[in-house]
Amino acid sequence: MQYVGASIAVQLFAVAGAGAVAWGRFSIAGIILIAWRRPAIPLSGAHATLKFLITPVLFGLALTTMNVVFYYAISFIHLGTAVALEFLGPVILAALTGKRWQERIGIVFALIGVFLISWIGIDLTNRQQLLGFVLALAAGIFWALYIWLGRKVSTQANGPDSLAIGFCAGAIAYLPLAVSGFGPILASWRLFALMVAVALLSSLAPFLLDITIFKHLRPSAYSLISSLFPATSLVVGLVLLHQTPSLGGLLGLACVSIAVALAAEHSS
Repeated sequence: MQYVGASIAVQLFAVAGAGAVAWGRFSIAGIILIAWRRPAIPLSGAHATLKFLITPVLFGLALTTMNVVFYYAISFIHLGTAVALEFLGPVILAALTGKRWQERIGIVFALIGVFLISWIGIDLTNRQQLLGFVLALAAGIFWALYIWLGRKVSTQANGPDSLAIGFCAGAIAYLPLAVSGFGPILASWRLFALMVAVALLSSLAPFLLDITIFKHLRPSAYSLISSLFPATSLVVGLVLLHQTPSLGGLLGLACVSIAVALAAEHSS
């Protein structure tokens, strides 16, 4: 679902640019969540308000920065390749926080899968592909931070309320991205409908699900289960964007599937 939304977003890049589309994605999701949840922010004093907001805001900035950087990445390289590279962030987090031997083995398979999916077939002498490569790795760092902060948010506060606040914090922080690029989307009902679809499929539904899952899984287990994402994005890229995977991509998908099986079996 998340990468179906991303495939729609890629088609909007020609009209509004990657940054503006990323901003629209989490801004619309934030408006919907705020209207639904109406989070109660304590206003009894500046200290209490700051204490309540700081973790959700940091969580939201990690999440929205991940979105922005990732959207720029997929404007330069294939969707499946970008997701595979981005997954290095969660893999590193799993390596740092995981303690069971199944997780260690899963990390090895996940790294092999990511390597096969991404680095076989990328031409790092091409400036655009190199830029996409670097941006995808940067998105992975923010993805790891998102997982780590998400665990804190889900256990210390109301998860959906914190997500609503986080989306809005990101919308404010990245407002400059929308100033020059979002106009064409607002001027067309069809494009705006596609933008809403991106927000629902890529931000609202998956991140609400994440915030619930964070309560029940350790960061290492969640990180490994997330290794299904490169395989999913590879399939979506093939079907919707006609981005044909290489042999390395198919072999990497098999390795990623093994990593997912190991993580799912021992994720409690």
